[in-house]
Order: sequence, then C-alpha cells, then structure tokens
Amino acid sequence: MVEKSERERIREQKREELIEQHSGDGSEASQSEAPTEPVEVESQSHFEELTSEHELVLVDCYADWCGPCQMMEPTIESLAAETDALVVKVDVDAHQGLAQQLGARSIPTLVVFSDGKPVEQVVGAQDRATFEGLLQQAGR
Repeated sequence: MVEKSERERIREQKREELIEQHSGDGSEASQSEAPTEPVEVESQSHFEELTSEHELVLVDCYADWCGPCQMMEPTIESLAAETDALVVKVDVDAHQGLAQQLGARSIPTLVVFSDGKPVEQVVGAQDRATFEGLLQQAGR
C-alpha cells in the first residue's frame, strides 16, 4: 500500500529529526522546539521521554479504524504545525498498556501534559478552539 509506505517514510524522517534535535548541544532552546508534525509513539519509554523533554504536550490516543479519530486528524496536524506544543500520537491498538495508563477508555482521548504531568483530558471529537484553550491554560 503506497499510502502506508509514505506514512512510514514520514515517521522515519520525524524520528531522525527528533534524534538530531536531542543529540545537539542540550540547550533549552533546542529542547523546547516541537516538531511541526505529530510524533508517533514507539514505546512506553519513548512516550516518557517525549513528555518529560517538552514543556507542553498534546497526546492523541487514536486508532486507524476510528471514524472520529480520522475526522480529528487534520485538526491534530494543524495544532502540531501551528502551536508550540509537541503533538504525540498513541495508537491504542499497538500500545494498549499505555492507552490504559492514560485513561483512554474511549477514543479519541486527548490528554494535555504540562511539565511532564497530565493536566487536562478530553474524550471524543472536539473543535480546534477547545484544544487551543486547553493548551493555552496548560502552557501558562
């Protein structure tokens, strides 16, 4: 499937960018810059690394087969591109334990982390203004 291989290529590119970003000089400026596209979580430790190294993180618990999750995807992508928050995607089928830890009993579930701690959670499809408000409250 061409679409799947393109997605994998983009994920690999973002993974390399994150590795480069975190292997730099370690300055706060390089650590605080978030990628402009959502980052796919690879493991529990990867998730912990992402949430601890970024001040503000929006976690999207989703599944490929979920209609509301697919509907939210353009909003999630634009938030990644246009806000200072790191946007992280957790596939609930691939990471069931992590999804359970995040309290994702229904999808989509979105959790806002501030300074490594969960501060807000919303369930179901939401509009962009809702997420912008949550990120603004958590970020400052």
